[in-house]
Formats: sequence, C-alpha cells, structure tokens
Amino acid sequence: MNRMELPERYIEKMRQLLGDEFSPYLDSFETPSVNGLRVNTGKVDVEHFLEMLPSGLNLERVPWIENGFYYPQEERLSKDVYYYAGLYYLQEPSAMTPASLLPVEPGDMVLDVCAAPGGKSTELGVKLKGRGMLVANDISNSRAKALLKNLELFGIPNICVTSETPEKLAGVFPEFFDKILVDAPCSGEGMFRRDKDMVKSWLEKGPEYYCQLQREITGQAVEMLKPGGYLLYSTCTFDREEDEGTIEYLLERYPELELVKLPLFDGAVDGIGLSGCIRLFPHRIKGEGHFVALLHKKKSDLEYEWRMVAQDDGTWRDSVRNLAGKPSSGRRLREQEPELSKFLDMVDWEFDDGRLVEKNGSVYYLPEGFPENSRLRFLRTGLLMGELKKGRFEPGQALAMALSPETFSQTISFERGDERVIRYLKGETISLTESEGPLKGWCLVCVDGFALGFAKGTGMALKNKYYPGWRWQ
Repeated sequence: MNRMELPERYIEKMRQLLGDEFSPYLDSFETPSVNGLRVNTGKVDVEHFLEMLPSGLNLERVPWIENGFYYPQEERLSKDVYYYAGLYYLQEPSAMTPASLLPVEPGDMVLDVCAAPGGKSTELGVKLKGRGMLVANDISNSRAKALLKNLELFGIPNICVTSETPEKLAGVFPEFFDKILVDAPCSGEGMFRRDKDMVKSWLEKGPEYYCQLQREITGQAVEMLKPGGYLLYSTCTFDREEDEGTIEYLLERYPELELVKLPLFDGAVDGIGLSGCIRLFPHRIKGEGHFVALLHKKKSDLEYEWRMVAQDDGTWRDSVRNLAGKPSSGRRLREQEPELSKFLDMVDWEFDDGRLVEKNGSVYYLPEGFPENSRLRFLRTGLLMGELKKGRFEPGQALAMALSPETFSQTISFERGDERVIRYLKGETISLTESEGPLKGWCLVCVDGFALGFAKGTGMALKNKYYPGWRWQ
C-alpha cells in the first residue's frame, strides 16, 4: 500500500517509536513486498532442492533462515509439481522466524496454539522427525481444515489437528507440552505494506482490543507448558503493548517464567525497553514486520504433583493419559483385516501395533503419547492410513505423502517434465511404457523420487487414486 493511505494516528505513533528511523520506515512503503518459500527439509535437503530446480528460476536465500528463499513475484510456485509433492511451503520471509527459533527436538510434545494456515506448524512438525507429537490448533474450523491439508501435504505423520479455544485445551493438557508456539492474533501493523485490509482492521479493532486477547491466550498456554519447557510468543505488529508489554505482563504474573535472550542477526533489532526479544522492520530487512520472544518455564520439585488431578473416588491419576492401545489391539486388527495386513507389509516402517487403531472404518496410526480425551474437536488424530471398505483396504493420501520410494515396496517415478505427472494430479488414468510395466496392485506414484499419491496397477495402466480434493485445477 501507499504510505499516504496510513492513518495519521498510526503515523504519529510510529514516529515516536522509531525516532530517527521513522523516515526510512516510511520509505519502505514505496518498495514492493517480497515472496518467500521454505524448503521441507523433512523430504529434501536444501542443496538437493536447489539442484532440482528448473533453469531460469532464480532463488535468493533469506539470510537468517537456513531453508528460506525469496522467489520472483511473477512465479506461480503454487502451480508447480514440486509444490504438490510437499517439497516447500510458500511463506512471507519474516513469518518464517518464530518456528526457526523455537528449540524443538525429536520426541517433544509440541503445541501450536493459533496454527492456521500452517506455515509455522509445518516447520515445527519437520523438526520432530516423526517422533513425539504436534498438536496444531486453530479456533476457526474452516481455517483448521486448511491447516490439516498443509500438514498432510508436508508428509508429517505425528499430528493432531484440533479446533478449540485455548481455554478448553488448557483444561485437557495441564503442563503437558515441552514446546509451545503462540503466534497471537494482533493488530497487524507489520503487514500494512503487504495487505491494506489490515489497516481497515486496525481502525476497527486497535491494539487495545488485541492486548487483552493475547494475554488470555498466552496465559492459558503457560498453564499447558511443562516445567523446563519453552514458549515462543510472536506477533506481526509493532505495538509495544502487544509485544514487550505482553511479555512483561507474563513475567510479572508467572514468576516461574524467565526470558531467554535471542541472538540478533543482521537487520534484527532488540526489544524496546526489554532486551532479549527480536523485532523485524521492513526498512531493515527484506521482509515485513515481526516480533519474537522466547520464554522458559523454570523447573520445580512440585512438578509431578502438579501433573496429578483428583478423581471423584478420592484417588489421583495423571492428568493426561495415553490412548494408544495394547499391542494386541493392533495385531487383532491385522488378523481381522487381511487386506490391511497385506498392505502394511508393503510399508517399510517399524509399526508400534499399540498405536494402530480403527474408528468408523478409518485406520489411524496415533502419535507417541496421544492423549485420551473425547471432549476435544479433532479434525485428525495421527496419520490417516486409509479406509476399510467391505474387506478391502484403500490407503489414504496422507499416508502416501509420508512415504518415499525407500519405504514402499512398489513405486514408479516420473520425471518433472513428463506430461503424465500433471495428468496424474488431475485424476486421470496413466498408461505405462514397456520398460515401466506391467504393474499389479498398489503403487506409490512419485515425481523425481518424491511421493505424489497412490495408484493401482492393472497391468500396463495405473488406476488413479489421487485424492479428489487435492487435484490439479
């Protein structure tokens, strides 16, 4: 947007906030915003990805994000076959920062409180490397559906996607998570250049409205954080009360919290009146505005007692129990469904049978430590393996995206330029050459060695099983 369209009240506030840097900030409105992509390192390493790109597509590295790149505005990378293979996520460069700074380790229990559409959740999920659990939540059911698609497109198996208020989550998950990300709703001042509709929203609901909401959400997140865990708070606004003010509020209200000093990188600015945070401004970096702060919850000798809750009969139990069944339940499911068992034999994974469950005909592979609770609105509980239909097993799209030629016994891979790749993504039947066929039974269809979906071989043709809702339009 043009700087002449900025509200006078906002201009004066930024003049006070930035001092000598106010003029360069205003000048940034005369330069275009930039587009970014983040490589899915769970599927492909960065250098290999760059080698795969077609000639003529020039990417520029985002200096502070190892797997982040700028790409030219004219490129339509959401209509590329590598996008359909889940090899990258299109994301504004500054927005890549929060997930990159939350120190997630494989095996962690991780919560993304305000997760849609999934830019940050997909990176958190990749960091888990298939271990532990990612709970990705968004209060909006429609936005949570988009979140689910992006997580499954990325091939992340150990997910739970919920659509709940943070307050309800806090009642189910007291001191449960090792790492939590709160990318809080905010007044959006950092996105004014990119989206002029954010200015209209700012005029209707200013920082005062969002401050209260941010403190409620983040306070509930603190209740869900284990002692010893880390909470990363971020916004895309410049308002001090929404940013450092919220952190100061949390530090005062929760004495068990401490601020972890984040290292500054070229172009980043320290917090205003609270050292250790990170601020990003569009006149200092090639990206939009953002704020990030990392909090640590100190450990206590009372940790175990805090994780116990009273029962009606006067006894005590852990506040969150594990829903994963006994190993015998998974083995029984295999015995009852021979087609499922036959298919699983094609998958080169070490399955924990206790996490293999069936519900209403759908087969799921639950994450480690999946919680027993029926009070939450789950859009997905773990990896949707497929559907049982009258003695048959139909593998699902999410499972295909979590596999690779190395982990499935029958695959076929087409080169990027093969016209059959687009035809497959459109849902068409695919003919095979003499050197490729015949193929019988379930087959993982790939592009350049990266999964796109399933098909069923009928000899010299592949019957298309690509998920209709994801088809190339």
